[in-house]
Amino acid sequence: MRRYHLQFLSAFLCLLYSFTKPQHTHIVKNVAEFTALLQKVQPGDSIVLANGIWMDSELLFEANGTAEKPITLIAEEKGKVILSGASNLRIAGDHLIVKGLVFKNGYTPTNAVISFRKSREQMANYSRLTECVIDNFNNPERQVQDYWITIYGKNNRIDHNHIAGKKNLGVTMIVGLDTEDSRANNHQIDHNYFGPRPTYGNNGGETLRIGTSHHALEKSNTLVESNYFDRTNGEHEIISNKSCNNTFKYNTFFECTGTLTMRHGNETLVDGNVFIGNNKPSTGGIRVINESQTVINNYHIGLTGYRFRGAFVMMNGVPNSPPNRYVPVIDSKVNNNTFVNCDNILFGAGSDAERSQAPRTSEFSENIIYNDTKKDVFTIDDDISGITFNNNILGENSGTTIKEGFKNAKIKLVKDKNGFQIPTSNKIKTKVIISPNIATKENTGVSWYSKADNTIALNSGSTINVAAGINTLFDKVKETKAGDIIILEDGGTYLLTKAVKIKHPLTFKTVGKEKATILFERMMAFEIENGGSLSLENITFDGTKSPDYAGNSVISTSKKSMIDNYKLFIDRCEFKDMIVNHSFDVLRVSKGTFADTISIQNSSFKNISGTIAALDKESDDIGAYNVEYFLMNNNAITDLQGPALRLYRGGKDESTFGPFLEMEHNVFDHVGYGSKNKYDATVSLYGVQETAIKNNIFKDSKAINMHLVVGEPIVKVLNNALSNSEKLMVTGDQKYQVENQWELAPEFSKDTNYSLPSDSPLKGKGTDGKDLGLQKNE
Repeated sequence: MRRYHLQFLSAFLCLLYSFTKPQHTHIVKNVAEFTALLQKVQPGDSIVLANGIWMDSELLFEANGTAEKPITLIAEEKGKVILSGASNLRIAGDHLIVKGLVFKNGYTPTNAVISFRKSREQMANYSRLTECVIDNFNNPERQVQDYWITIYGKNNRIDHNHIAGKKNLGVTMIVGLDTEDSRANNHQIDHNYFGPRPTYGNNGGETLRIGTSHHALEKSNTLVESNYFDRTNGEHEIISNKSCNNTFKYNTFFECTGTLTMRHGNETLVDGNVFIGNNKPSTGGIRVINESQTVINNYHIGLTGYRFRGAFVMMNGVPNSPPNRYVPVIDSKVNNNTFVNCDNILFGAGSDAERSQAPRTSEFSENIIYNDTKKDVFTIDDDISGITFNNNILGENSGTTIKEGFKNAKIKLVKDKNGFQIPTSNKIKTKVIISPNIATKENTGVSWYSKADNTIALNSGSTINVAAGINTLFDKVKETKAGDIIILEDGGTYLLTKAVKIKHPLTFKTVGKEKATILFERMMAFEIENGGSLSLENITFDGTKSPDYAGNSVISTSKKSMIDNYKLFIDRCEFKDMIVNHSFDVLRVSKGTFADTISIQNSSFKNISGTIAALDKESDDIGAYNVEYFLMNNNAITDLQGPALRLYRGGKDESTFGPFLEMEHNVFDHVGYGSKNKYDATVSLYGVQETAIKNNIFKDSKAINMHLVVGEPIVKVLNNALSNSEKLMVTGDQKYQVENQWELAPEFSKDTNYSLPSDSPLKGKGTDGKDLGLQKNE
């Protein structure tokens, strides 16, 4: 009996020891120590990465904890362990936690920065990524694809991370479903801060994607809750849902140019999200495709996007569509949503010969639509008899062509405790309430890493005076900081024997009335490199000292791919005598470069053998292009041998918005007649998505050639005068608007500044009531 008691006591003590076995904290200082430690780490242990820069560190965190005793990989101090250079992290095993790491100043050497698997067979389950930062961790090659976080396995949580500044090709975060062990995964993605992602200018700039078209009918069961999307503008689909049974709740989308898109898959729940546009261009809300979708209790304010990026969009589908195309909307509910001062709600969007199936057995009920400036925000692109409209409330001055299911009410906007404008009326049965769980900038991400916008704007730095002379500009630029303003001498002459490299935002300007003159002996005066932006004001550029080479330019972008978008502003400048050889352009860009904005105004261009702006280097026809906004206003263009503008966006991809073109109040005098002008045009446009060409004068010039392709582009060619000039040439299958193309001679005054005499038939003919052509002599 005594032996039995001793055996029982021994067994009990062993069991007790197994539960009270000490948990260890291990500090490691390099990858070798980390890898060695993994061979002996036990459930409940913590691996601490020592503070410092972990350069070129590829970590494989492969271990197995338990639900009660997870194994933790943690920074010694949050924010002080920096993985830089060619670094990444793979997580494989069960019950693992990663916390407090920062990835910046580098890029992944593989296809992911953080991956929840070692291989297709070895992945992470019941694991957590929390309080980590990925900040501008970009491959320097813009068109090389990678992802920042790839989630596989099951029952993983990704929360309270700061993820900002992705610029190269590839989705920021994906949920992968390529093996059975990653489906019906029950992942939770919550309280993350997704910081600004600039426009990519091509497909592949999503912020979050769940599934792919190949797995459209697989269940993911992923919860995306209380995340803050801050200006995530990579492409049209901010979130791309491509699988079934996912939930999106209490997320905030702040000034995002795109939509939460139910691209593939069924039974999606979109509940209680907030979309804040602040009237920024192309800001959107929710786009519904496929079957059994539920959109309820969402709040939208100040969204301006149209077509696929409207505040709410219900698409047409393809009859008998395969899962990876456009499955028609069937059995879907859109109820109790609020729209305040949003411009566009669309039904049957994308209707065409292929997408011919209108929505069926769906409903749009109990929604509130208030707009204090636009009477009718609805666009009906196809049959809506398959949608039931019930008990929707419109503001008292609003209307719709939809005959049933709407009633007007006197609505008052009242701010709630968070500052949201809430519509109130005695006719609104269900009070509009923003969930207390809604994401904010403050309750997402990490508290110890700044969310401040560190972008340095043009004209925000110090003023630097530079004397006229040889290479004085070149020498001084090396001393500048981002945002600085370089002041040239009034009437001074500056000769460049070396091209000026623009590596950060810089402004060059003459302050007085007499412009400074820049001459240059290289093939370019300025080269915009990665990180650079350029503003030129009140300067003359003279091409008479340029080398006798074909293909010179005043400004060029780097011949290498540029990961950062740039800006270019030209105001009150003169460009002249650039004919030393053919194809002398004012601006020439390279493939793999992208401008947010190029603005040319109040300037003159005379005696030039090339183009003003050659923006046609993305010629792979995959939807890529070189500039988002191109503005050309109030300029005089004389004796230009090439087109004034070449702007190209090829292919039929519908995931991008641009480019946008505004061309108003210019004079084109003898433009496009050079023997090297293979475009045979004054302006050559291909695939531009929004075009406004208004109030211009074309004298002795070639035509505007315009090819319209996918995207239902908005094209307005209004109130232009053509004197001995070729007429507009339009090809393609899209609609466009042309009005008032007058064949009238301008009869300019004899003062050579293109002013109109008092009796000119072009006086007051503009869409704005002003004269056609130049508004003032600069």
